Amino acid sequence: MSDLVFYTNPMSRGRIIRWMLEEVGQPYETKILRWETGDAKAADYLAINPMGKVPAIVHDGVVVTECAAICAYLADAFPAAGLAPPAHSKLRGPYYRWLFFGAGPIEQAVGAKAVSFEPTTEQSRMLGFGHIEDVLGAIEGAVKDRAYLVGDGFTAADLYLASHLSWGMNFDTIEKRPAFEAYVERHLHRPAARRADEIDDALIAAQPTA
Repeated sequence: MSDLVFYTNPMSRGRIIRWMLEEVGQPYETKILRWETGDAKAADYLAINPMGKVPAIVHDGVVVTECAAICAYLADAFPAAGLAPPAHSKLRGPYYRWLFFGAGPIEQAVGAKAVSFEPTTEQSRMLGFGHIEDVLGAIEGAVKDRAYLVGDGFTAADLYLASHLSWGMNFDTIEKRPAFEAYVERHLHRPAARRADEIDDALIAAQPTA
């Protein structure tokens, strides 16, 4: 067994972590949890993630769940991949900012839209994301006419944000804007992103049909 185990389903946010693992370039073992058989709610997996959600990783006995946390962990665990600024670099601040902007405001805003929740002005003051237009405006300002969120190189923050934008635009939960499309197009052509898609697409194709 590998010392890095990845729990996922190819039709989930696990695709983000598949891409991250392919960028890291270290050997890992994949364990597929099938929705139709309730694998994510089985006792052995709940011992890893009590939420019964994917993805999760176990690395040398360390359990990490939540996509942003997994991305941050893998970038630090395998620094040779160059997916995060050095620990004491001033770039670490904006790197964390945008990585966790994906985990916070973007996830909340897109989730609200997916369930047709439109906050009132008063509610938007109480919600961390405010309103989806606030979120999209902030993202557009961050990526417009820029190759990378932080400095002059690709980081886990780019991977996470590009994944969110791609997914959201494909499913109409994020408005298609030229800045978003250019940013996503640039990063989804990375070799690791293509490898990750090929792996997960093949897993989907191989799933038994009812």
